[in-house]
Amino acid sequence: MKTIPRLFATGCLTLSFAVAAVPVDLGGLTPTSEIRVTHNAASDLITLDWPASTSPDGARASVTLNLGKDKPLLERLAWQVSATAPRTTVAENLTPLTILTVGTRDLTRNGWMVFFDKVHTRPSQRFPAQLNPTAARVTSTATRARIAIDGLSAGSFSGRYEITIFSGSPLVMAEAVLSTKEESRAILYDAGLVAPINRVTRYVWIDPRTGAQTALTDTPASVRAARHRTVAMEFPGGNVTIFPPPHRYLYPLDFADNFGFNWLGRHYDAAFPGDGIGVRQPPAGDNRYVPWVNAPPGTEQRLPIFFRFGPSDGPSEIAAVMTYTRGDRFAPLPGYKTFTSHYHVEHTLDLLARQKAAGTTALPEDLREPGFVRAFRAAGIDIVHLAEFHVGGTPRLGTEERLRQLRLMHAECARLSGEKFLLLPGEEPNVHLGGHWISFFPKPVLWVLHRPADKPFVETNAAGETIYHVGNPADVLALMQRERGLMWTAHARIKASIPFPDGYRDTEFFKSPHFLGAAWKAMPADYSRDTLGWRVLDLLDDMNNWGADKRALGEVDVFKIEPHSELYGHMNVNYLKLDRLPRFGDGWQPVLDVLRSGEFFVTTGEILASDARLSRPGSGPANLSAQLAWTLPLAFAEVIAGDGTRTVRRRVDLSDTTAFGARTLSVDLPAEPVLRWARLAVWDVAGNGAFTQPIALK
Repeated sequence: MKTIPRLFATGCLTLSFAVAAVPVDLGGLTPTSEIRVTHNAASDLITLDWPASTSPDGARASVTLNLGKDKPLLERLAWQVSATAPRTTVAENLTPLTILTVGTRDLTRNGWMVFFDKVHTRPSQRFPAQLNPTAARVTSTATRARIAIDGLSAGSFSGRYEITIFSGSPLVMAEAVLSTKEESRAILYDAGLVAPINRVTRYVWIDPRTGAQTALTDTPASVRAARHRTVAMEFPGGNVTIFPPPHRYLYPLDFADNFGFNWLGRHYDAAFPGDGIGVRQPPAGDNRYVPWVNAPPGTEQRLPIFFRFGPSDGPSEIAAVMTYTRGDRFAPLPGYKTFTSHYHVEHTLDLLARQKAAGTTALPEDLREPGFVRAFRAAGIDIVHLAEFHVGGTPRLGTEERLRQLRLMHAECARLSGEKFLLLPGEEPNVHLGGHWISFFPKPVLWVLHRPADKPFVETNAAGETIYHVGNPADVLALMQRERGLMWTAHARIKASIPFPDGYRDTEFFKSPHFLGAAWKAMPADYSRDTLGWRVLDLLDDMNNWGADKRALGEVDVFKIEPHSELYGHMNVNYLKLDRLPRFGDGWQPVLDVLRSGEFFVTTGEILASDARLSRPGSGPANLSAQLAWTLPLAFAEVIAGDGTRTVRRRVDLSDTTAFGARTLSVDLPAEPVLRWARLAVWDVAGNGAFTQPIALK
């Protein structure tokens, strides 16, 4: 093969140009990048070399890619303990594995805005993705570089394979980018790295029930439940550790069990023989509603994994991966308390059933500190708001049975609360207003969900208790007004709330300050989107353009929870601006006040966006600022604003960020003369995000 000798260096960037079997476009490289890119056209090799730490003379990592036909793509992962030390090999000849599972979406009910689908009950096909490199492009910024390799296919899907590296850490994002022209497709994917047989020395992971585990190199491929969605494989020269995007990867389900989101071992798939590790999406989920992931025709579905590598052992590298999610904990933040909502743990009904079966009112020993309480405390949660009695017969319960359930729920919330943890009663009543909605009171309230003709709206019983009977929207609003409560649309514009809150935006109860707005969750899933939960974010903008002054708090909406559940991946949390945790016995009105005022931000956990402020210095444009702290490198921020009719956006590129940073982000609003409100959202390279509530422009 003829090589044109044009080798030169500019700053930290080294380039060589040649006539290659696979054409490589290096025109998008930044000469001042911290990442060195070398292209050896004679052998179709591209090497990316970068600082693997923030120390000026710290460790360096490198990835050598082989674009040759039928060659393992990752020819070499290498490490230098310092810039002047020799380069040592961590692993060689690794093949990226992507298996696309393609099913059929039922679009007849709610189109792509779907949860109530059972894709797993219809025929599907698994397609190992095949890479035949036809061309490649390498681009870079100051702190990251990406190579995009054309020639990837999986069934009717086609596209490219991309690898992105990030300066300052040994972090690599590898993703299949695939698109189809076929209609009504829903997808899942498995991904990982496969090594030649007998190169791996052992596998390492943390079982959610039994703790740290290892397996030998000749272990047959098998599914594993692993904490932090992470597995590692060790080589004589070090290890490689794989994990998925912590929240974006898990499609929405009713149950947060760990269904085995990882795999490891020999010959996971016939198309990828060898020893490997990776991630997987269980097709059957919880065997209830299993919606998989939307793949509309023409959209580019990005199917990533992350991997880290280095000279250390598997346990050390898993510990390093855990720092990206702070150990699957929501970090304490001075001046804020973590609040999470919408859980159907049904502790009260379980306790009642157990007591009835035993013929006693005693508390079973295993419910003294239920598993869900231990799970929340381990996740760094200060305040949990329940959504109990989510069963079909609840609205029709007789008064005495209804009050018995409420009294027990209130008593158990009081018992399980303390100085550092607050468990608050709440329900998803789903009657009278339309669709599904959540109730939240600042103290225990006794209310019955139906009102017979002979019952007054409110009465006092012989024990001096106030009891409400609600039978229509006016009753619900009157109850909220008297008890200073809040209500909001659960899973707005999806599930059983498809038409809401749009369908009741003109009602008195929606216009009331007691109607907070809606709740945010990453649902549905669509990997062509660069944000999570756009469904509710769009609604948040719409509501405030209606002039409604509404909020969107984070919700989780899952059922039974135990310490071994995969809770963090399904979670988001609200950081409420509270200096101290209220005592249950004193009531928790401050929690509702902060929600109503919008003095909180919502996050998946990896990004903190505190102290959002809107200012207009002098005659210049209005400015929105917040204090950011993050783990994974950031992708972009957006200021979103509205004038009462339309929404405008200003996007800020944050590709200059590295992992584990902090800064004050200050963004000028678009130059629109009549903007009424603005909010801020920030997203990282794994799709994790944080957003503030709309702030009114005076």
